[in-house]
Amino acid sequence: MASALTLKNNYRCFQSLHQFYSGGPYAVSSDASFLVCACDDTINIIDSSNAAIKSTIQGDSEPVTALLLSPDDNFSLLRQPHPPNSCLGSLFPQMPSLLEGSIFLFLFENIFFTGHEGPVMGMACHASGGLLATAGADKKVQVWDVDGGFCTHYFKGHKGVVTSIIFHPDPNRLLLFSGGDDATVRVWNLTNKKCVATLEKHQSTVTSMAISEDGWTLLTAGRDKVPFQVFHCTYVPLITDKTMYKMGAKRIIPFCFMFVIIFSKHGKKISSSSIQFITVGERGIVRIWNSDGAVLLFEQKSSDLTVSSDKEEVRRGFTSAMMLPLGQGLLCATADQQFLMYDLEKDADHGLNLVLRKRLIGYNEEIADMKFLGEEEKFLAVATSVEQFYALIPVCQVLENTLIVTGSKDNTVRLWQSHSRRCIGVGIGHTGAVGAVAFSKKTATSLSVVAVPFWFYLLSDRTLKVWSLDGISDDIEEVSSLKAKAVVAAHDKDINSVAIAPNDSLVCSGSQDRTACIWRLPDLVSVVVLKGHKRGIWSVEFSPVDQCVITASGDKTIKIWAISDGSCLKTFEGHTSSVIRASFVTRGTQFVSCGADGLVKLWTVKTNECLATYDQHEDKIWALAIGKQTEMLATGGGDAVINLWHDSTAADKEEAFRKEEEGVLRGQELENAVIDADYTRAIRLAFELRRPHKLFELFSELGRRTNANVEIEKALTPLGKEELHLLLEYIREWNTKPKLCHIAQSVLCHVFSILPPTEIVEMKGMGEVLEGLIPYSQRHFSRIDRLERSTYLLDYTLTGMSVIEPERKETESRRRQAEEEEEEEEERSAEQEKMEAKDRSIKKRKSHKSQDRKQKKTKVAYISAAVPVSTQA
Repeated sequence: MASALTLKNNYRCFQSLHQFYSGGPYAVSSDASFLVCACDDTINIIDSSNAAIKSTIQGDSEPVTALLLSPDDNFSLLRQPHPPNSCLGSLFPQMPSLLEGSIFLFLFENIFFTGHEGPVMGMACHASGGLLATAGADKKVQVWDVDGGFCTHYFKGHKGVVTSIIFHPDPNRLLLFSGGDDATVRVWNLTNKKCVATLEKHQSTVTSMAISEDGWTLLTAGRDKVPFQVFHCTYVPLITDKTMYKMGAKRIIPFCFMFVIIFSKHGKKISSSSIQFITVGERGIVRIWNSDGAVLLFEQKSSDLTVSSDKEEVRRGFTSAMMLPLGQGLLCATADQQFLMYDLEKDADHGLNLVLRKRLIGYNEEIADMKFLGEEEKFLAVATSVEQFYALIPVCQVLENTLIVTGSKDNTVRLWQSHSRRCIGVGIGHTGAVGAVAFSKKTATSLSVVAVPFWFYLLSDRTLKVWSLDGISDDIEEVSSLKAKAVVAAHDKDINSVAIAPNDSLVCSGSQDRTACIWRLPDLVSVVVLKGHKRGIWSVEFSPVDQCVITASGDKTIKIWAISDGSCLKTFEGHTSSVIRASFVTRGTQFVSCGADGLVKLWTVKTNECLATYDQHEDKIWALAIGKQTEMLATGGGDAVINLWHDSTAADKEEAFRKEEEGVLRGQELENAVIDADYTRAIRLAFELRRPHKLFELFSELGRRTNANVEIEKALTPLGKEELHLLLEYIREWNTKPKLCHIAQSVLCHVFSILPPTEIVEMKGMGEVLEGLIPYSQRHFSRIDRLERSTYLLDYTLTGMSVIEPERKETESRRRQAEEEEEEEEERSAEQEKMEAKDRSIKKRKSHKSQDRKQKKTKVAYISAAVPVSTQA
C-alpha cells in the first residue's frame, strides 16, 4: 500500500490572512463591497466578503488619524499627523481609476494643505464631492476646495480638540456641524462664514453626530453617555437616564455612540418627532431606540464581545458603528480591531432583532495554535495570545456540532461546543498554566455533543491529567465540571506538547527537560523515555501507520523514535533555528516541519531528503495544522499571519507537462519563422522560450545579411524593458568569449541606439550587468584597434622604412630592444678586442724571445771566431 502512495513534491500557499486593521479610522464603499481601513501608517483595501487584502496604500511613518471615501467612491482621503516641528500636513487623494473584479488600480497625487498646526482628527465630504471639511487638534475647522487645493473657510471658536465633523446632507443647505472635547457642538453657515448656533448641553467630549432623513433633526452623543436631539438648531434633551449607561469604576475606554436612522414607518419618512436610532458603547451591547418618549425598542441579551471568567468580566466594547448601504445591515467596530456585521430582522412578535452574520478579525496578535474542524475540514479553529479563540468559518456555512478543548494561562481548561459557541465544561484547580491539550482519536456522535471516551491535556506545572466526559450535560446552558481520571508527575520541566496514539492506547508528552515520555492510557503508566535531544522538545506526534513517534526540538533537529525500545531511528537536520512543530503527511511517509526561523519544510522519511522549503512568514511559526482528510496545511506565528497551503504536486506536474507541450509547439513556430526568414517573430519567440543560444544564432544570421542594421533594429524595437534587460544579460555572457564577442558588441550597439543610456542605467539590476560588460568591452576595443591599425598598408610600409615614428608603446619597446642589442654588441666588441689584444701581446712576447735567441746565437758565433785556436785548446 505504501509503495502505491504518491509522494508530495510541493505545497502552494493559496491564501494568507494578514493583519489589516489596527484600530482608528475606516470607511465603507457605497455598495459595501469593500472597506478602507487604517493599519498603522498604511491603508488597506479589504474585500468585505472574506477579509482579503485587495490593495495596500503605503503612507509615511506617521499613523493615520482620519479617513473617508467620497460619495461616489472615486477617491479616498486620508489625513496623517504632520512631521515634528512642522506646520505642514499631507493630504493624499487615492483615486481608483479602474475596478476589474478584485483588482484595484490607484492613481496617486500628493496635495499639501497648510493651515492646521496639528493632526486632523476628523474629515467630512460635501454631498457634491467638491468640498472637504477637516477638524483639527489645533481647535480649528477648515473647509477646502478639493480640485483647487485651497482653503475656502477658516473657523475658530472651539476651546479644545475638534473630534467630529459633518456636513448637512442637503447640498443646497450649506451648513457644517462640529463637535469637540469642550463638550460643545457648533453649527457653521458656509454662506456668511459665521457660527449660527452653539450647543452646550453635553458634559464631556462629543464623539458622534448624525442627521435625520428630513434634515431637521441632529443627533449627538458623547462620553457623558447622554444623547441629545437638536431640532431647528434648538436642542431638546432626548435621553437623560444615565443609569442605563453606568460609568466604569476606574477605567474608561475611549468609545462613542453612533446614531443612525434605520427604519421608516410604512415606507414613509418618519416625522421629526419620531425617529429611530441605534446606540453602541463600552458594554458591547447594541440598542435600538425610538425618540418618542425615549422608548427602548431592542436590546441585545448578551454581547458578542464579552468573555466571562471567574475573576472578572472582560469588556472590549464597540468604538463606532454605521449602517451599511443598500439595507445590508449594521457594521460595528470593536476595541480589539474586529468588524461585526449584523442583519436587522423582525422576529415572530414583529419586533426587531439583530443576527450576527459575519466577523472580520482585523488583528490576531500571535497565533498560538490551530486545528482543522469538521468532516470536510473547511473550518479552522485559531487560538491567539488574547482571551478569545476563533473559528474561521466560510460564509453561508454551518459548522457541524464539534467539541473544542482549550487551555489557557488562567490555569483552567474549557470544553466548547462549536455550534452554539458556548462553554459546556470547565476543569479548575491547577497551579500552573495549561500548555497543551489533546482529544482521543476515537469518537462517537450523539445528538447534542460529540461524545468521546476521554480527552487529555497537560500543564506547565509538569503534570499530566486525563479527564472524562461522562458528566457532561446535554443542556447547553449548563456548564459542567470536568472530573480527572488519572494524574501523574510527568517531567522535571514545563511540558510543551502532548499527542495521543491513533488507537487511544498510548500518549506521548514532550518537555523542556529534553525528553519525551510515552505513557499507557488510561492509567498513565510509563512505557519508555526518549532521550537524545540536546534542547527542549517542542512537538511530539505519533505516526498514523507505524510504531514510531516524531519529535521536534530546540536543537534544530527532528527525530523519529521507535516505540518498542525508545531508540532513535532517524535524525533530520536543516532548520537554522529551533524546530517548533513537525507533523506527518502522506500516511507517515513524509512530514512537514516549521520553526523559529520562519521556514516551512517538506521532508521524505525514507531518503532523509528535504524536498521543499517555504519562506512565507516573517517571524516564528508557532502553529501548524494538518488536514487529515484533505492534507491541507495551515501555518501561523508571531507575525499574526495565517497561511493556508494545499498540495500542488499534481497541479505542478500538469503545469510542467502543459509548459513542455507548449514549448514544443512554440519551438516549431520558431523553426517555421526561421525558415520563412521572419527574424522579428523568431527573435520574439526565442525570448519567450528563453533560448539564448538560438537567439545568438539568429543575430549571427542577421549580421550576414545586407540590411543587417535595419533588420536588427526592427527586431529589437518591439521589446520591452524586461526583455531588453534579459537581452543585456545574454550579451554579457556572449561578451566574455572571443568567438562570440563580435555579435555581442553589434547587438549592444543597437540596444544603445534604441534606448538612451540614462534609461538603461535606471533599470533595476543594471549595475551588475554593466559591471560585467564594461571590462570585456574595453579589452575587445583595444584588441580590435590594434588589429585595425595593423591593416593600414601605408603606415606599415613607412614604419618599416623608419620614415614615420611608430606607436609610442611600440617605439619605446623597439628602442629598449635596440639599446639592449647595442649593449650586447658593445659587450661582444669589447670581448673581441680583449681577445685580439691578448693575442697581440702573446705574439709580441714570442717575437721578442726569437730575437733574443738569434742575438744569443750571433753573439756566441762572434765570440768563437774571435778566440785563437791555441787558447781554445
